[in-house]
Amino acid sequence: MAYTHFKDNFWNSDPTGTVGYDVIIQHLNDGRRTCKEVEEFMKARASIEDKYAKDLLGLSRKVFGLNEMNTLKRSLDMFKLQIEHVGQTHLQLAQNMRDEAKKLEDFRERQKDAKKKVEFQMDSLHKQKVLQFRRTLESKKAYEQKCRDKEEADQNVNRNANNTRNIEKLHSKALQAKQNADEADRVYLQNVTSLAKIRNEWLNEHANACEVFEAQAKERINTLRNTVWTHVNQLSQQCVTSDELYEEVRKSLDQCDIKEDIEYFIHLRRTGDKPPAPVLYENFYSSDRNPNAGQFSKSPLPNRRATLPDPGTDDVIYSTLQEPGYSFIQF
Repeated sequence: MAYTHFKDNFWNSDPTGTVGYDVIIQHLNDGRRTCKEVEEFMKARASIEDKYAKDLLGLSRKVFGLNEMNTLKRSLDMFKLQIEHVGQTHLQLAQNMRDEAKKLEDFRERQKDAKKKVEFQMDSLHKQKVLQFRRTLESKKAYEQKCRDKEEADQNVNRNANNTRNIEKLHSKALQAKQNADEADRVYLQNVTSLAKIRNEWLNEHANACEVFEAQAKERINTLRNTVWTHVNQLSQQCVTSDELYEEVRKSLDQCDIKEDIEYFIHLRRTGDKPPAPVLYENFYSSDRNPNAGQFSKSPLPNRRATLPDPGTDDVIYSTLQEPGYSFIQF
């Protein structure tokens, strides 16, 4: 299948029209707008990465695990260190995105300048072509009118050939009409020639402009394609880099030994291997505690009263509530 080109598909039948050219210009303007939109997207994405990176860096500086020790402390320190590194890589990613956005902006401005130069020349030629076309039409109308005037003068001469009184005057008018017609013919031919020259120049310039604009369209598509490709590659690389940094945390956590940390803590902070002695009961009235205790009782029992005699023995007689003489009131 043959490759189609702008210069073969954007003409129109109107000699002063610019429909095909206008369609190409609109297409280039739309493409430039797309470049601008992608550029703004890249800048916004860079701002997000920049904020995310700064938040990560701030988070990595927060204190936690300060009281931990040994292998777990090393793992937590490694975790914070790698989060800091991830934040740094996101900062670099944000800068890379801004660089890509700047490249796209520069590309867009270069295309704009190149397009302006071609547009300026094309607009100038188009104005010349339209002006010359109008001149040609006016000169054609004047030429046709002069030819009609000449024919009418010749007819008057022929009709009044026997009128000797006016024949000289009619001949003079006919001669003047012929001269006017010849001059109009010369101007008309000159304008047609000039229009043909301008038209040929415009045709060549239009074809050249189409080639330039087609090349710009190809370059724009290729640039946008490469920009997005680079962008997603940067994001993929960021994922790979982050995973490598997080792998360091996983390796550190693999080295985190629970038993070793417990033993490390024990050896570092141990306070003794014997429990405290039991707390014994000390009787307030014991000789060891009170030097006057022997005057009252030497009983080691916790109860300050002596043990009551067994009610079942014959040596002790107890009163009962049923006895008539029993009373709580002592006299």
